Amino acid sequence: MIPFAMIGAAGRMGKTIIRLAETELEANKRVKLSGALESKGSSFLGRDAGEISGSAANGIQIVDDPETALAGAKAAIDFSHPENTVRMAELCAKKKIVFIAGTTGLTPDQKTEILKNKNKIPVMISPNMSLGVNLLFHLVSLASAALKDYDIEIVEAHHRHKKDAPSGTAVRLKEILINVLSRSEKDIRYGRQGITGERTGKEIGVHALRGGDTVGDHTVFFMTEGERLELTHRASSRDTFAAGALRAAEFLTGRPPGEYSMFDVLNIRAD
Repeated sequence: MIPFAMIGAAGRMGKTIIRLAETELEANKRVKLSGALESKGSSFLGRDAGEISGSAANGIQIVDDPETALAGAKAAIDFSHPENTVRMAELCAKKKIVFIAGTTGLTPDQKTEILKNKNKIPVMISPNMSLGVNLLFHLVSLASAALKDYDIEIVEAHHRHKKDAPSGTAVRLKEILINVLSRSEKDIRYGRQGITGERTGKEIGVHALRGGDTVGDHTVFFMTEGERLELTHRASSRDTFAAGALRAAEFLTGRPPGEYSMFDVLNIRAD
């Protein structure tokens, strides 16, 4: 069993990950919750992590002290907020604890700060840990290399409560396109309004929809005269993301320090 600490335990993803670790994976227990962290002032402090996740009580109280939450953990899964994720990565490096960041809304500088710890521990930053989405990343890389002259647009949809836009997954799709096509951030168009003029050849559109209880939809359009290719992933449950996070914790524990991705976890070749 691999003990892990859940950072952001009372959030949507935190609850889902705890529930999967405590219930669905019970028959083949490879991971086990060892600590649960929430922010100071949270109404969930002191409550049982199993109960608030919808599984049975497990005797692990939600705390606001990182030292307590990380005690005995071999891995930490962080779905909190960017500033806290940076701090927790540094603390995990000091304690030699594997660090997996699923927090969205991280700036490039914050990602750099987190990855500074890769010389001490295994570190993974992933905006989306589902198998299907990571295969989408791979397919978009292949498609953009083959369809360099096509017009490309990214459209994502999420529930009304999501706080950041575009989503972390959409940002990763954008980064893949920029890298493969040798574009830059100045070529990105976040929505359009008014008299925008004709679309340029290098332009990449990124659009965010928010409403209802949509878990997460992402489509990349490749369009040219006479045809359109759409690569789409639709998530109907957060369980797929949570299962990926737990699989990452299992995979990275015992690995040498370094930067890892879900491609490593899922054995998908990046080239």
